Amino acid sequence: MLGSRARIHLNGWQQAAVAVGSAVGALLDPRRADLIAALGETTGKPAFERVLERMKRSPEGRAVLLDRPRVISEKVGHAWDLPSNTFGAAYASFMGSRNFSPDDRPPVRFMETDELAYVAMRAREVHDLWHTLFGLPTNLIGETALKVIEFEQMLLPMCVMSVVGGTARFSEKQRSLFYQDYFPWAIRAGMKSTDLMCIYYEKHFDEDLEDVRKKWGIIPAPQPHVAKSV
Repeated sequence: MLGSRARIHLNGWQQAAVAVGSAVGALLDPRRADLIAALGETTGKPAFERVLERMKRSPEGRAVLLDRPRVISEKVGHAWDLPSNTFGAAYASFMGSRNFSPDDRPPVRFMETDELAYVAMRAREVHDLWHTLFGLPTNLIGETALKVIEFEQMLLPMCVMSVVGGTARFSEKQRSLFYQDYFPWAIRAGMKSTDLMCIYYEKHFDEDLEDVRKKWGIIPAPQPHVAKSV
């Protein structure tokens, strides 16, 4: 549950301090999901407010806000039993092959209202669904490319910071691959796809993966000659 009891209310100075501290910490250790989450929340309120308003204007987005579905094991476990051609099975394969759990996302702590807290949590929880839809790996290049799409979809400042931080850690080979293949693709893919925060993904798990990609304007990621370690 996204109870208000778990959330922390900050004044402007406190919010700025948490944002700066989280940014520094995340740059020093990009594996700190809690710091990246805190950075996204403390810098992203206007962006999440815009997403919330878009969801309210969309019939499917309103259904998501009304039902508040969660992408957690208890709610999406049936995806593991779906036929192999389905979106749900592709998501289950993506998660299982990496030993990921839907329950690993950190809680929302710095949103002022229940609605905004849910939108922030939803954005966090659909991340792996977007990986599945776009066919992106979870290596440094794949995560950085997805942050480009997330920025185009939500205009979160944290996404820009993540792209800057990610590209700064690229090797020369990775940088060349990213800017030649992935960056232009991510710009185009983010612009062409539908409003991805207004989709009730769980109701489409049993549909064919390629069908939902076409329906939502998803352009799968390029599959260049890239070693797994890149």
